[in-house]
Amino acid sequence: MEYKDYYKILGVPKNASDEEIKKAYRKLAKQYHPDKNQGNKAAETKFKEISEAYDVLGDTQKRKYYDQLGSNWAEYQKYGGNPEDFLRRKQNPYQRPNTQQPQEEFDFGDSFGGGGFSDFFKNIFGRFMGDDEDSQKTASQRVSKGRDFETEMEISLEEAYTGTSRILNVLNQSLRLTVKPGIEDGQRLKLTGRGGETSDGKRGDLYVIVKIAKKEGFERKGDDLHCTVNVPIYTAVLGGKILVKLLGGEINFTIPVGTDSGKTFRIKSKGMPKYATPTEYGDLYIKTVIQVPKNLTPKEIELYKQLAELRK
Repeated sequence: MEYKDYYKILGVPKNASDEEIKKAYRKLAKQYHPDKNQGNKAAETKFKEISEAYDVLGDTQKRKYYDQLGSNWAEYQKYGGNPEDFLRRKQNPYQRPNTQQPQEEFDFGDSFGGGGFSDFFKNIFGRFMGDDEDSQKTASQRVSKGRDFETEMEISLEEAYTGTSRILNVLNQSLRLTVKPGIEDGQRLKLTGRGGETSDGKRGDLYVIVKIAKKEGFERKGDDLHCTVNVPIYTAVLGGKILVKLLGGEINFTIPVGTDSGKTFRIKSKGMPKYATPTEYGDLYIKTVIQVPKNLTPKEIELYKQLAELRK
């Protein structure tokens, strides 16, 4: 696996602040976003590279490991674990166990793209699951397989809309987890036989809890999406079209004459894809917020006064 200079990819120095990294990422992501570069494979590749870089540098712990490992980062991605232990094994290869295994795929739907982004969970080994259930089992049943573990994986609302994939380096396994569009916040995915291992090689299960990050301006309710859009007062009074940016593109939406602030419009089949049937979509609800103009010129103030007199 080739080492990538994530600082260079985002165009920031190594001592850049978190805010500078976030600002650089947003600028590049906007420039190379697939919605603005449809059919441009080079832009698509660049967008994935930018996202991968921010996935690491935008996380305090991952960035610390990345800075600590340097050119060893790419190899560390294969094995995971503790960075200090990894470096010690590098220095003394005769003590390093043979943990490299072929990547296995767990497909929970259609793949998104072809590369997949590197991801290291903040809490790879969560709490031991099923304590109450185990207390009800016999001793022979408890040792019939290894422990079940659970962890969390965070994705963006856009990734929940399009579907996505992650590479998991866990328990000396390299696993590719692919989820299809429409996955819900808190949804639990089961990786059978990928949990803890008993002395005789019988493994428990690994559960991945999907967490979907909030996106400003959008709220998800089931398969429906709710968004708020600003409408110039002139458009609200006279009617007209406004550009509404969605997760899967953008639309020109017609504002009727005399639209009040807070008015909500429903657009069918423009919400989230349904997880069970991704070709079907929920609805989009657009709530209007009327923008009052600021810094009026004397001429504009005079015209508004004339309108006020006419309304009397």
